Amino acid sequence: MIRFLLFRIFGMLLTMLVVSIMVFVIMELPPGDYADRLAFRKFSGTGVTVTESDIQSIRQQLGLDRPAYERYLSWIGGILTRFDFGPAFAFETSVNNVIGNKIWFTLALLLLSLTLTYVISLPIGIIAAVNRNSAGDYLLTIVSYLGLALPNFLLALVFLYLGVRYFDISIGGLFSPAYIDAPWSAAKVWDLTTHLALPAILLAWSATALQIQTIRATMSDELNKLSVLAARARGLPEWKLLLKYPARLAINPVVSTVGFDINRIFSELPIVALVLGLPELGELLIRSYIDGDMYVAGAILLLLTFVIVFTNLLSDIALALIDPRIKLQQG
Repeated sequence: MIRFLLFRIFGMLLTMLVVSIMVFVIMELPPGDYADRLAFRKFSGTGVTVTESDIQSIRQQLGLDRPAYERYLSWIGGILTRFDFGPAFAFETSVNNVIGNKIWFTLALLLLSLTLTYVISLPIGIIAAVNRNSAGDYLLTIVSYLGLALPNFLLALVFLYLGVRYFDISIGGLFSPAYIDAPWSAAKVWDLTTHLALPAILLAWSATALQIQTIRATMSDELNKLSVLAARARGLPEWKLLLKYPARLAINPVVSTVGFDINRIFSELPIVALVLGLPELGELLIRSYIDGDMYVAGAILLLLTFVIVFTNLLSDIALALIDPRIKLQQG
């Protein structure tokens, strides 16, 4: 097991190194840089002619005149030694200050959405497989297909309209108007929780639908294995049989795709957050990339990748514990 863990941790570190290089290259790909955009915004409409020397002067002030490899080494060195992600040009402060408040909300929303996904999909997928071709199975299949077909931002618009139109409640933002500037209290925490519930449900919508179908298919396959038939013949109680054999092995594909679910949820987060007026990193990533604020965009991509890679490490460990054959084959 120790060898297995060391191999996975080394793979995670190597992956993060490669990803950091790729992220920096992606930030360098668009033509121009933040100096060009800053000069345009500063002098646009003023009648002042901007020369190349003016842009070069701004570039020197921002430290963008150095070679790319020097800026990469300085950037990655600051992250590793001081956990400093560099300057946020558009905000005239550090990246840490810009993303510090939003990252915890984004991570909390990701965690809550993932929790809802598996709490709902695991039992429903197992029940659908056990009662295959029943009326309940067909109903769950229809519901899961709707989850894959209906975009969650459309559902967000529907819930937003229904809340305002028929219930006269505010379901957008992080807090109700009465708690925005109020000091922290149990009532404010509860208000925050109620406001996080809806976006978490919407973001878990498509992931839950996909996992229900995955668990249903793998569970149905495991139910036909000889080991299950032999255990049933020995008189093992049905609930214990299901949990010990088919259910334990059927969740392997679910555990191995946690990273993909995180990526799917984060990809869907910006537009849902835009509809519901939520502060999160997805919208900031898009805006920073368009503006050429490379260190902000790079930090968000790097942190998201770390979350996915670290989650995959945890899922590999969980798979090794659930199914020892994986540890023996890859250790």
